[in-house]
Amino acid sequence: MRRTAVLLLAAIVATPAWAAPRTSVVLDKGWSMRIDPADTAAAKAHPKAARWLRATVPGSAQTDLMAAKIVPDPYKGLNEAKIQWVGLTDWQYHTVVRATPELLARDHIDLVFDGLDTFAEVRLNGTRLLAADNAHRRWRVPVKAVLKPGANDLLITFRSPIRTLQPMVLQAKNPLPGEYDSIYGDEPMGKQTSPYIRKPKYQYGWDWGPRIVTQGIWRPARIEAWDDARIEAFRVTQEGLTKSEARLSAELDVVAGEERPVTVQVAVTGPDGRVTQAARTVTVAAGASHVAVPVSVANPQRWFPAGYGAQPLYTVKATLTDGTTTIDTAQRRTGLRTVELRREKDAQGRGFAFVVNGIPVFAKGANLIPFDMFPARVPESQIRTVMAGARDANMNMIRVWGGGYYLDDAFYDLADQMGLMVWQDFMFGGAVTPPDRDFRETVRIEAEEQVDRLQAHPSIVLWSGNNEVLSGWANWSDRIAFKKAVGADEQERIGVGMAVIFDRVLRDAAERRDPDAVYWPGSPSNNYEDKPDIDGDGDRHYWDVWGGKKPVEAYLDSCPRFMSEYGLQSMPEMKTIRTFATDADFSPTSPVMKAHQKFLKGEGNDRLLFYIREKYPEPRDFAEFVYLSQVMQAEGIELAALHHRACRPVTMGSLFWQINDVWPGASWASIDYYGRWKALQFRARHFYAPLAIAAERKDGSMKVSLISDATVSTEAKWRVRTLDVDGKVVATREEAATLAPLSATAVATLSDATLFAGGDPARTIAVAELLVGDRVTSRVLVSAAPKTMTLPDPGLAATWDGDRLTLTATKLARAVWLDFGKVEATPSDNAFDLLPGESVTVTVASKASAVALRRALSVRTLAGVAAVKS
Repeated sequence: MRRTAVLLLAAIVATPAWAAPRTSVVLDKGWSMRIDPADTAAAKAHPKAARWLRATVPGSAQTDLMAAKIVPDPYKGLNEAKIQWVGLTDWQYHTVVRATPELLARDHIDLVFDGLDTFAEVRLNGTRLLAADNAHRRWRVPVKAVLKPGANDLLITFRSPIRTLQPMVLQAKNPLPGEYDSIYGDEPMGKQTSPYIRKPKYQYGWDWGPRIVTQGIWRPARIEAWDDARIEAFRVTQEGLTKSEARLSAELDVVAGEERPVTVQVAVTGPDGRVTQAARTVTVAAGASHVAVPVSVANPQRWFPAGYGAQPLYTVKATLTDGTTTIDTAQRRTGLRTVELRREKDAQGRGFAFVVNGIPVFAKGANLIPFDMFPARVPESQIRTVMAGARDANMNMIRVWGGGYYLDDAFYDLADQMGLMVWQDFMFGGAVTPPDRDFRETVRIEAEEQVDRLQAHPSIVLWSGNNEVLSGWANWSDRIAFKKAVGADEQERIGVGMAVIFDRVLRDAAERRDPDAVYWPGSPSNNYEDKPDIDGDGDRHYWDVWGGKKPVEAYLDSCPRFMSEYGLQSMPEMKTIRTFATDADFSPTSPVMKAHQKFLKGEGNDRLLFYIREKYPEPRDFAEFVYLSQVMQAEGIELAALHHRACRPVTMGSLFWQINDVWPGASWASIDYYGRWKALQFRARHFYAPLAIAAERKDGSMKVSLISDATVSTEAKWRVRTLDVDGKVVATREEAATLAPLSATAVATLSDATLFAGGDPARTIAVAELLVGDRVTSRVLVSAAPKTMTLPDPGLAATWDGDRLTLTATKLARAVWLDFGKVEATPSDNAFDLLPGESVTVTVASKASAVALRRALSVRTLAGVAAVKS
């Protein structure tokens, strides 16, 4: 028997026209789900799932089945394979809505879904209301004519995205090139359905995450009742910004039942609590109308990126009235700032610099992928962990990658508060797009809705049309083969179709609805001015290191204008690995470890070993393999990031791939799925510091550069010391320097003969340091022969004072990693070097007792697991 529940809508009270505001009741209770009875094969194969089960909304079929213990957690062991059938099955979601006389008395009653994933048919009392086909869109449908007093059956049927599109794809002689082929045989190689659907593309599998093709009501659903008007969209744009005045425009899209006058009142509340008001009375037409209300704010406080100033925020509230009674309200929080993408021509090509409030800002940060395979279950705390990690690592920009989904408001709220600029991709992940008109139209609606929702956030400084669609079409071998196979006419039709989407449809949505941010047609691209993904113009995705197996020193070969992607993989730490694997799986080649390594379809651990072996000794066991992978990743990205910063002003951005994980496994992330910092994240705090020194050793010499993100001059000194592993100083060079504002300056080039001064390469290290006063603000260690260095036992000693741990080294300690085993503990710093005789004090955050922490502590260095004296 079907389980049903009743959603009471009695809170919606009837009043005369123009007397009642729009009201809303969230439909998040009383849902059930099951296999669609019409999917007889699936129902027979999975009888438990063919019965009505409790459903969570927002959610997905997979998470509901996990809650019912019908499918296992796909993140553990080899369980990913055991959940694939869910995405190949049709599903039904059901609830009962009880309509009261008060509800039915309203002039308009709409059923609203903020997200249906993806091919969904919605029926109310058996009447077909809509057929959804875009997971990134909001769906609104009037239901007053269909509702009846009392109980109303609401049934949503979801069709398998793969099975829905596969007949068309299999019939096509040359299907559109997609992203990653399935390893499960549900789609033939090279015949992917994902290019043809508006759904988060990463759910079809990526080289850092599993394949879990979700279905369900993945965003909130509600009933909205209104009488003669409602606010459809509310935008806040800047008409002008000076020291004395901010001229704003409150832009409302109003939907009305009939033509009549309305008044729009706007109140702007500043960070100091002062309120500025404005109002306008207009006559709106039946249907959609646009209303703009100008408002002037005196003595505005500007919003700045992290490191350049504060992040004051203003609240803007719009109230729609009939002159006396409130009809509808909308509210946005915003910040006041100017943004320019400066692209001046020079000897290297054309620049690419974000200028915020007149300040050329070097963008320091990382790319962000989705927080989970199941977006509806991501808590704000998980988002906050990653965003706070970015801020605490001296980042000022996050790129929201285009193969996922448009993130929750909480993400952008945190970015606003923390001063993290957002490079926001539209959701196109790499696949070639269909050229048909219907596809472009649903993309247009999606883009306008999402820009309307997000544009007021001061953190969003750039909208980008896609991730790697344009560069892939120009450069990738499978795209080149596709173009040859389809011929010139079809190639042109598809190419023009992409240009219409990325250079017209999305550009129009972004520039017209968010004129305070920049539009860029894709990443990487150069705004259709040249071939994309080149050093001299536009942004770059550089994968010759890692993907092409070039050594990490290849990062030093060029100064791109803006490096928006580059990266090296690593394993997560052992605590995270133990969440999905057992001791028996602790081998790079075990089936479980390969299942949680998506690069090269599970063979990516060989690439990890390749890069480990380039710089470090062979791992002696699995734990050392995990540790060395993180050291390799951290030191390689540090080399690249400091090089990019030293290339300023030619290079004006460095965003490594990637900051977060979508599940626990090997990846390019610097913070793993559970929020644990890898070595890279700890090192990022140092190589993204406002004042830094870069030391680039290449071709027998080392170039030293001083870097400043400060807006004022800084008096400092730099020094390079050569010492052996026991602490004997072989040579020292020290000079005073004035760091110019917003600059990078090369101050020396030292040959190996000068640098290492005849010392034994196996026992000698060069230490480049930047000092302000007597404090070392930045340090880089350079070795003549890192792989063959003879590193002694560092002779570590540990002392505890409450939660403060002081670690002292007698001899050189390279890449010190504090590990607390199975005890959950987070040190304030990690993955650092200790020179002979040097001490460092860290604070350890943990719920464990002091005794437990002391017992659990172990320290690993490049010399191996160290004996630590207490």
